[in-house]
Amino acid sequence: MYRFFGVSHSGYYDFVRRLGRPRIRNAWLAQTIQEQQKRCFQTYGYRRIHLWLQSEQIHRNPKTILRIMKKYGLLSEIRRHRKWRQMGQQVHKYENLLNRPFHADRPNHKWVTSLIYTQSKVSFTCQ
Repeated sequence: MYRFFGVSHSGYYDFVRRLGRPRIRNAWLAQTIQEQQKRCFQTYGYRRIHLWLQSEQIHRNPKTILRIMKKYGLLSEIRRHRKWRQMGQQVHKYENLLNRPFHADRPNHKWVTSLIYTQSKVSFTCQ
């Protein structure tokens, strides 16, 4: 048979030996990782999953865990920081304590500061 297909003798018998085995290797490990990812809201990467599996007495190489997580789409979601913050409503609005008429023709043309002394603290306000 191996001559007919043009493969090596050892390659053919290796294939025949593998026919009885299930095709999905480590499916139970993928299921375990998937359950843990659901519990932690998809935030564990392969390193934390590796540590968690070790605590559960399941010892696998971290590269194996990474390969399985890639294969089944179980990698963690990357939470990125927002580059811009929304400035819709300003939290602090300062009063005009000097009560001076203030009108600037262009930005950074006039600056006003005031010092307010309280018991032991000094606070600065800028307008």
